[in-house]
Amino acid sequence: MNEAKPTAAATSDHPLPDDFFWPKSIALIGASPDQHTIRGRLMHFIVKNKFPGKLYPVNPTHKEIEGYKTYPSVTAIGMPVDLAIIVIPAKLVVDVVEECAQAGVRNVMIIASGFAEEGGAASGLQERLAEISNRTGIRIAGPNCEGYFNALADVAATFSPVVENLAKERETVFEIAPDKRVGVVSQSGGLGFALYTRGRAAGLSFSYVISSGNEVDLSTAHYLEYMVGDPHTQIVMLLCETIRDGERFKRAAREAERLGKPIIVIKIGHSDAGARAAASHTASLTGSQTAYHAVFERYGVIEANDLDEAVAIAAVFATCPLPQGRRVGIVTGSGGGGAIAADMLSGFGLQVPALSEAVQRTIRPLIPPHASPQNPVDITAQGGQTGPVMMTCMEILDACDDVDMVLVIVSTARENGVSLIAERMQTVLKRGASPVVIWTYTLPSVIGRKTAAQAGAVLLSDIRLLALALAKLADYAEHRRKLNPEREIGEKPLALPTDLPRALSEHRVKTLFAPYGLSSDGETLVTSAEGAVKAATKLGFPVVLKIQSPDILHKTEIGGVKLHLNDAQAVSMAYGEIVQAAKAHKPDARIEGVLVQKMAPRGHELVIGMVNDATFGPIMMVGFGGVTVELFGDVVHAPAPLSVDEAAALIRRLKSARLLEGFRGTKPVDIKPAAMLVSRLSEAAVANAGRIAEMEFNPVILHADGSGLSVADALVLLKPTG
Repeated sequence: MNEAKPTAAATSDHPLPDDFFWPKSIALIGASPDQHTIRGRLMHFIVKNKFPGKLYPVNPTHKEIEGYKTYPSVTAIGMPVDLAIIVIPAKLVVDVVEECAQAGVRNVMIIASGFAEEGGAASGLQERLAEISNRTGIRIAGPNCEGYFNALADVAATFSPVVENLAKERETVFEIAPDKRVGVVSQSGGLGFALYTRGRAAGLSFSYVISSGNEVDLSTAHYLEYMVGDPHTQIVMLLCETIRDGERFKRAAREAERLGKPIIVIKIGHSDAGARAAASHTASLTGSQTAYHAVFERYGVIEANDLDEAVAIAAVFATCPLPQGRRVGIVTGSGGGGAIAADMLSGFGLQVPALSEAVQRTIRPLIPPHASPQNPVDITAQGGQTGPVMMTCMEILDACDDVDMVLVIVSTARENGVSLIAERMQTVLKRGASPVVIWTYTLPSVIGRKTAAQAGAVLLSDIRLLALALAKLADYAEHRRKLNPEREIGEKPLALPTDLPRALSEHRVKTLFAPYGLSSDGETLVTSAEGAVKAATKLGFPVVLKIQSPDILHKTEIGGVKLHLNDAQAVSMAYGEIVQAAKAHKPDARIEGVLVQKMAPRGHELVIGMVNDATFGPIMMVGFGGVTVELFGDVVHAPAPLSVDEAAALIRRLKSARLLEGFRGTKPVDIKPAAMLVSRLSEAAVANAGRIAEMEFNPVILHADGSGLSVADALVLLKPTG
């Protein structure tokens, strides 16, 4: 894969200052009167949208632009500048940013491209920007970004055409939840503002839209952190190719989790082609997708696959309370519509349960004789002609204990399709007992959208998106019910010698990691055939022999493991064969010896591993199948550290977890020993994150007879030193 080389980034730990999004003064460096250029559009949009602060165009070749006095340089302004927007050729940017720092400008936003995304010498320019930020403390947004829009104050610091006709837009948008504003952070300027336009079409209200570009200093995590703490923002949508500040991202996500502010993310770069595009587009090295998914799941971050999914999810979250479960009640005037909806909801893991006889008795007198009081409640086309019938059924479902959410299905082909139900729906929505949403199987009319918005209801015409959004709402509610306090690790790092090889052999791992619950009991390291026989006799047959070398990571593949050795002769012969195989495979391998182990009883084989992700730190993995784990791919991941309960929950997420519970006559296995080991190893990973790159314990054998587990092999890779 062709990847752009990562460039230096600013290292300031300070949060985003308020005057970035709320500047009292802006210097537009490179301003132009030509509205056919990006420089000219930026100037025009700021003026047209009536920026409430001071505006200082900087251009030495003009005396005034759009009625504003221009200045030859930022230092000539002579007044405080909160934000400098730089839209000049890349080769001039570094010197201008230096001037801004000298002039006391607090924030700069670099629209210009031609930096790390181009590679080569252009990457050097970006590194110089990082150095200026670190040295002077000036905050830098971009470069290579499309700017931002503060919808709360009409600060249109962008050249996106989205902000060109805001007054007209406000006349045609029917807001469904004016008090539930959405913030957007996007590493793609075009897609970020596309989220805004699509969201407005769905009736969403917004606080900020920011294009982060190459993120030489201010990153996605900074903007997320700001919006999570912002009282004007209730939902955050992210479109990201990579997260550069994993710890800040996790802190912000944890705070959003605590506050109940949903974060909806579209992660670009899942495929090889997507990752290549991500790298070339904003000079991003796409991080481990597994790590991203694990972190998102840990903190309740909601994943969407595309813009439409993200908008639908945001619309449902903006208008609905969190449900108590996953059961959906449907009321419809179309039998076919009810059937399609039920299938789609079920496909996303939601339930459409039969209603209790008591609820059906309440509904039956309201609907035609041939209608169905089941779920879906089909009031038929005739019943659908009268809003009160549909609304009464909706109110019954909303109040009953049989369902947790209500889906109302209507046609908006008639102008009054929604009007018939709007007033009473508004009352139900204000009560907030259950989520209530509307699906129109015909395209929504203008009056239909307006009426639904006035009632505070989400109205979607795509049942797949609506079902997905309800499923995400239920997932998020379940996540919040299970919130655990963040664990602090008090473990001290292991005193690992500095002269250790990068790969630690099994016996060395068990010896060094004894404080974390690993044991070397039942095994002996030997350096001769005679020693192997003596050790095997003491341990008791049958035994297994394994080569121990930091230079041979995959012992089985080279004949470095011998199993089921039942007598002294077999042990002596196996010792010679193992050593010979190791030398044949790698003549210069460092041989520490041969490990003699008592054969572990049979059981269910797991793999427990850890990868120290460059972005998010240690990510734990649990898999089913031991040495066959790559064949079946039954693995789950979570960021470290994990409590014993969290580790047990992780194990239960395995597709094969039912085998551990007892399946077709097999005895159930106590997973607590495995959960304890996962938890302790996760603590080891965090405490020693500065030294350990990877860990793998494979197989870990869980015994059905209640005797716990056996760690049958272990490998630790240390980070390179120097």
